[in-house]
Amino acid sequence: MTAKTYELRTFGCQMNVHDSERMAGLLEDAGYVRAPKDADGADVVVFNTCAVRENADNRLYGNLGQLAPKKAARPGMQIAVGGCLAQKDRDTIVRKAPWVDVVFGTHNVGKLPVLLERARVQEEAQVEIAESLEAFPSTLPTRRESAYAAWVSVSVGCNNTCTFCIVPQLRGKEKDRRPGDILAEVEALVAEGVSEITLLGQNVNAYGSDIGDREAFSKLLRACGRIEGLERVRFTSPHPRDFTDDVIAAMAETPNVMPQLHMPLQSGSSRVLKAMRRSYRQERFLGIIENVRAAMPDAAVSTDIIVGFPGETEEDFQETLHVVREARFAQAFTFQYSKRPGTPAAEMDGQIPKEVVQERYERLVALQEEISWEENKKQVGRTLEVLVAEGEGRKDDATHRLSGRAPDNRLVHFTRPDEPVRPGDTVTVEVTYAAPHHLLAEGPATAVRRTRAGDAWEWRQAAPQEPAGPGQGVMLGLPTVGAPAPLPAAEQGACGTC
Repeated sequence: MTAKTYELRTFGCQMNVHDSERMAGLLEDAGYVRAPKDADGADVVVFNTCAVRENADNRLYGNLGQLAPKKAARPGMQIAVGGCLAQKDRDTIVRKAPWVDVVFGTHNVGKLPVLLERARVQEEAQVEIAESLEAFPSTLPTRRESAYAAWVSVSVGCNNTCTFCIVPQLRGKEKDRRPGDILAEVEALVAEGVSEITLLGQNVNAYGSDIGDREAFSKLLRACGRIEGLERVRFTSPHPRDFTDDVIAAMAETPNVMPQLHMPLQSGSSRVLKAMRRSYRQERFLGIIENVRAAMPDAAVSTDIIVGFPGETEEDFQETLHVVREARFAQAFTFQYSKRPGTPAAEMDGQIPKEVVQERYERLVALQEEISWEENKKQVGRTLEVLVAEGEGRKDDATHRLSGRAPDNRLVHFTRPDEPVRPGDTVTVEVTYAAPHHLLAEGPATAVRRTRAGDAWEWRQAAPQEPAGPGQGVMLGLPTVGAPAPLPAAEQGACGTC
């Protein structure tokens, strides 16, 4: 009997990407296989949705509408909708798209295979939305997307009340994992060949608030430093409110914690930050950056910024530009404010006209492009150890190059060495050219190091359908680095909550 196939369509942040890995693991554990990329459809299509942008529901229903005739022509095909929008809209999805078979929320991902089978047997839609977490999702089987780099969740949920964000309503209050469980997962991943992990949380450095230890996150970073074979540790996304000196010290003193920080600013105006309910002000944010650079002079700092929040004046916007100039971010992921239905900001007076927001957005992008290029030019002449990545260089085949990430997470394209190099291996190269969003090493590699991570990648290529199990690989820790689109379509890092 031919196994049923599945397809996962993921929208949104790193949390959703990692949740989709769990959904894939659950489906493969239940006997499904991933549909080939060139396949004309799948037996089960799962949408893992995001609710942080104003048009999220339109995007979902547009996709569902396109699938309706395919389902009608394919007996037995099932469609499932999960994630934040499913948690929010519940019965609305089945009412608007009655051909959907399963709707499940952010707290009961583990029920997906059972709900699909129940819908098949009962021949009616199954809608099951848990109001609180049933089991920490890291206990679920996981089909990870990478053999050499992995997400590891330290917490779920968020205790913040940012006025632009609906995520805490959908993912609930912060719930921390036990440190021993986190470290056990990391050790298991390293045993399988993973060399880089990214600690993941809606507000990752608030870790410990649920277990009553204010220094739990810095202790966790130091504990990761003691795991033999773990070469790179990253984390995303921290909140400035919880970014304490002990975390900075742990970063600087733990060799495998990378000199890279992604910390959302959202606005440089203290007045706007107060309206956003962000609990820090401009001086506090710049003070953290100063302390990070004092401890780690070569650290690369990136951020998220929202342009056009309700009530933002030109003076407020100038304050944002001031912080960008002072902080000298390596990258900034910039977004035009978008109403999130159900958030306080959506009802605020002073909504900014679209043309004003667009003009400010373009000025911000132009400034950040200039700074990113200047900061990257400082890398020319440096010798870097690059972790070879898969899928990072879209033009690699045409240019006969490979691509990967430097310790500070900068994207590096380099000349392909004469000897075989695999994703997960490392190469040592000298930077010869800088562009705003990448570095180039045109000379020969001075060293190539074959790694257990490269072995793991090679093994996976030889056995791509290996059954999923707890802990099998993932993607790097930040959103893809690249030129911002004129109209932002992607969500902020970590659902924009941090």
